[in-house]
Amino acid sequence: MLKKMKIMKETDTFIYTDERFADLQMLRYKLPQFEKLSLQQKIYIYYLSQATLCGRDITIDQFGKYNLRIRKTLETLYTEFKASADEENFEKLALYLKRVWFSNGIYHHYANDKIQPDFSEAFFRSAVKQVPIDKLPMAGYSSVDELCDEICPVMFNPEILPKRVNKADGVDLVKTSACNYYEGVSQQEAENFYNEKKVDAGDNSPSWGLNTKLVKGENGLEERVWSENGEYGEAIRHIIYWLEQAKNVAENSQQQLVIDLLIRYYRTGDLHLFDEYSIEWLKEQDGNVDFINGFIEVYGDPLGIKASWEGIVEYKDLDATRRTRLISDNAQWFEDHSPVDQRFKKAVVRGVTANVVCAAMLGGDEYPSTAIGINLPNADWIRAQHGSKSVTISNITDAYNKAAKNNGFKEEFVIDAETLNMVSLYGDICDDLHTDLHECLGHGSGQLLPGVSPDALKAYGNTIEEARADLFGLYYMADDKLLELGLLPDNEAFHSQYYTYMMNGLMTQLTRIEQGKDIEEAHMRNRALIAHWVLDHGKGAVELVKHEGKTYVRINDYGQLRHLFGELLAEVQRIKSEGDFNAARNLVENYAVKVDKTLHAEVLERFAKLDIAPYKGFINPVYKLVYNSQGDIVDVEVDYSEAYDAQMLRYSSEFGFLV
Repeated sequence: MLKKMKIMKETDTFIYTDERFADLQMLRYKLPQFEKLSLQQKIYIYYLSQATLCGRDITIDQFGKYNLRIRKTLETLYTEFKASADEENFEKLALYLKRVWFSNGIYHHYANDKIQPDFSEAFFRSAVKQVPIDKLPMAGYSSVDELCDEICPVMFNPEILPKRVNKADGVDLVKTSACNYYEGVSQQEAENFYNEKKVDAGDNSPSWGLNTKLVKGENGLEERVWSENGEYGEAIRHIIYWLEQAKNVAENSQQQLVIDLLIRYYRTGDLHLFDEYSIEWLKEQDGNVDFINGFIEVYGDPLGIKASWEGIVEYKDLDATRRTRLISDNAQWFEDHSPVDQRFKKAVVRGVTANVVCAAMLGGDEYPSTAIGINLPNADWIRAQHGSKSVTISNITDAYNKAAKNNGFKEEFVIDAETLNMVSLYGDICDDLHTDLHECLGHGSGQLLPGVSPDALKAYGNTIEEARADLFGLYYMADDKLLELGLLPDNEAFHSQYYTYMMNGLMTQLTRIEQGKDIEEAHMRNRALIAHWVLDHGKGAVELVKHEGKTYVRINDYGQLRHLFGELLAEVQRIKSEGDFNAARNLVENYAVKVDKTLHAEVLERFAKLDIAPYKGFINPVYKLVYNSQGDIVDVEVDYSEAYDAQMLRYSSEFGFLV
């Protein structure tokens, strides 16, 4: 068995790091001020957290048709197979299972490539025959051999379904992606199907296809809706149950309305109800507790149409929220002074709100790996007419910072002592501020021209959107307005963000990519696009230099760098506003995909010596209801001690609703 670190509870000194395996480091996040919440708020969080955990199997199934059967088989081997019979292979199986848990399936959570087992197919088949058959996922199979015959090629053959989301140019993205959103359908057929739905739908049309699987049946193409009585119905019914419990203890009537609309949407699958829910969710500002629960982000679909299921429960960090409120209160000023063409600006910025929050539970596509900031809803017409709501997740960021302290990363890659001192002094505050600007203002800025489809950029849309938000934040990091608002301590603090952003985009994010691979993930492509475009157009403002045999980023002109960020922001906004697919493709393919092999090898070698896991993820806290002698709930306790494997096995047992 893999060794597990002793975890201390909240009454002791909090330990943020837990076990490490493969390229992953497990962390824990603390719940500051949770004990000061009212009993009603704690119970509300508990019920919402249960709803958040109920959708886990949905995400896993969305990420691959065979994921659930493979995970359940591996879990049976982990708990029932006698490890002493083959300790070496059992250790390899345990490692593989932990990676599958982390990635919600057999594909790497970031790179999208299939995770190859280190144990043999022969061992796996033999082990499956040695465990109780009633513990295996046998639905639809007449024998253990039949089960293995279906899942083994998917697990062990690197040529079969090799990539969860394929974004390579010039291929059928649907047929070459293993994600479970389409069946028997080509990319062209899928695009035609949804383009026809948009005809005469009006500017306020729903996000067609967001909550369905598109399949080719006997009668042609049809959608299987994810709803209470449709696909994923068993899991959705449990989500609804806990949402109903939460509704009874909500903080206010608006929260009750929001939950009621979400339940109605889950029951019917009606995307018009989802839009209505999203609008009412935007209006809920008074409560301390908030949540996201549903089919939200489309990064897992190569066409950017269908959404993975995710959930998060959060409560406000009231002190830190004062920072984001300053930003959102000045949203119109930032929009008016943006360097983009006036045609693409919003004349009136509506409903931009932002909070700093503490995560209370992570689920689905937000677990174990999670975002540090979220801006919703994604529908452009809702943003334009009703605004958006942003959160920056302070306790997640805090956990990352605490875990990274004194790990030697900055010392290895920052060019000199002066720059290192600047980054150490201003790094945390600038990172938080850039996240705020990205989420609060960047995603909510700008507008599409009339008649432009939100999906016009197709597979490049996610990268372009993330670049737009990042550039908005980078441009304003250097603005005197931030000094005026008291958000930065001096007029050179932004240098820290500019330096670390360029270092990451040009070099250090390559630590997350295997040698010889291209950049696949949308956020990584966004950072590479910005950094390499600026390097190419910078005329010496920034450069890669050699010092004692090592490559470093050197910034020679921070003012010119800001000008370049503004220039690129104007072009990226134009591309989005006009729906210029060819320009989007050229920008991404020229600057965001390919990797310099020599530099990559150097970065990997330097990083390996630091012995740092390139990816981090989180173990959730456990909530326990406390009852009095009359059976009334009198408190909700928090336990941070659950081990990673224990949590995953418990979730599979308690929330494993799908076959």
